Amino acid sequence: MPGYTRLSVARRDLDLSIDTTGGRLIRSILLAVLTAFALGAAALAQPPEVLIDAPSDLEVPARHLRQWRSDRLATFQQLIGLPTSGQPIRVVLLTEDSVPASAMPSWVAGYAQADDLIVLFPARVPVYPNSSLDELLGHEVAHVLIARAAGRRAVPRWFNEGLAMLAEEAWDWGDRSRAALALIRSEDYGIATVDQRFGGTGSEVSSAYALSAAFVRSLVGRHGKTMPADVLARLAAGQSFESAFAAATGETLEEAEAFFWRRQALWTRWIPLLGSPTTLWILITLLALWAIKRRRDRDRDIEAAWDAEERFVEPGPDEPLN
Repeated sequence: MPGYTRLSVARRDLDLSIDTTGGRLIRSILLAVLTAFALGAAALAQPPEVLIDAPSDLEVPARHLRQWRSDRLATFQQLIGLPTSGQPIRVVLLTEDSVPASAMPSWVAGYAQADDLIVLFPARVPVYPNSSLDELLGHEVAHVLIARAAGRRAVPRWFNEGLAMLAEEAWDWGDRSRAALALIRSEDYGIATVDQRFGGTGSEVSSAYALSAAFVRSLVGRHGKTMPADVLARLAAGQSFESAFAAATGETLEEAEAFFWRRQALWTRWIPLLGSPTTLWILITLLALWAIKRRRDRDRDIEAAWDAEERFVEPGPDEPLN
């Protein structure tokens, strides 16, 4: 059981055993100490060893990935509350003519198995949400670490993928645009729908990644960076995801969804309006009026300069200069 899991259980025991006024103060202090200790332990954790294996014709990308440093995920390990990274992680690179590649859709560039073996298809990179082979490796290693932090218990796909997308700290305008477009095109909002999209077509999978990342980022922003570690630790201790989520956030998953979709609805109202033909013609008209005004102001300045020149009289040869 991970160290953070044991600390979370200890915190739960404190909640149940101390209920006096003075006890609540002591409890708050002890909880703060336990949390700081857990995060400190995670921060000091050794990164997982990553072993790269590849056929001879993929030796170039394999050589590149062997330079990849797993300690770049140290912050992510802290986020998910994993103080010990565990056994080495094996990574296998495969060509497009391999059996696993032929069995996977073309937009799947890699995956992590239950036994912590990672399979990558370098020829398929870049593919959203990973723009490089390094990012793809980091994303799949993150999945392995999430599984270890959860004690091998099932983690909902949206939460798993949303967390993994935090591993490389990559969230740009493209991600926001994908999330906004997915919201506009969707008639049935809900995390259950997002999970279903992971089994759909390439565009549906992209929208599922973007929405999962947006939702998880929203949760971390609202409930703090200890939330993912708390949820995973409670999962590892045997709680259901719904119970772990409610205990870690103080709200049900349904309430968190409702809050998220209400905030995202602003995009669904404004983006169609901004992209409509009416709005476009209004903007064109305003730009034309602004250009006309600028031209008139410039003509007025030129005319004023001409008038000033006409009023100016140069002195004659016999007139004194002032």
